[in-house]
Amino acid sequence: MVNTKKALVLSSGGLDSSTALAMAADQGFAIYSLSFDYGQRHACEIRAAEKVARAAGAKRHLVTRVDLKPIGGSALTDDIAVPKARSESLMARAIPVTYVPARNTIFLSYALAWAEVLGAWDIFIGVNAVDYSGYPDCRPEYILAFETMANLATKSAVEGKGHYRIHTPLIDMTKAQIILAGTALGVDYRMTHSCYDPSPQGLACGGCDSCILRRNGFADAGVPDPTAYAPG
Repeated sequence: MVNTKKALVLSSGGLDSSTALAMAADQGFAIYSLSFDYGQRHACEIRAAEKVARAAGAKRHLVTRVDLKPIGGSALTDDIAVPKARSESLMARAIPVTYVPARNTIFLSYALAWAEVLGAWDIFIGVNAVDYSGYPDCRPEYILAFETMANLATKSAVEGKGHYRIHTPLIDMTKAQIILAGTALGVDYRMTHSCYDPSPQGLACGGCDSCILRRNGFADAGVPDPTAYAPG
């Protein structure tokens, strides 16, 4: 049976977005995957996103460049140290320096533009409000506000051709629940990359917030962690 519904999925190559992509495919959508080279510390996640899209049978995987490095203001785009060895309670105290200013707003805007061209009314993003990242652009109220804006700001929606929906299937899930859901859908997490500060060889540092949340998630889910960590 040929898929007639199109979904645009924001894919970072990480654990969450790869699970969201698998969920969209499981719902019968034809997948169009969108990733960004935005001046982040490494290209590991871009390569991972390409592998995930290919394995999922995406109709197309687009990597577009949006250079946020000159703007800076984040440990992922600027000369700011990535926090290491923090407890989850410490992570929860404040928005971390790994927050990239307005990143999801920029990414969703690009996704909306491509969705309008494709005639896709469904956009999936793997944001999560339960883990301890604390990013303001991962909250349900932000997603609702963007969806409202999308239907006010596009020719297709204003002309009544359809209604844009921003899907956030992971938003209320713990990391362990996300891993279990993805595992049930056949996601190969060996292909994914989550580390904020990988080695030159692309190995996960094991100590950044993202690595800790990922490692604890696999442990809580009772699923072997396939992540390749740097020694030490």
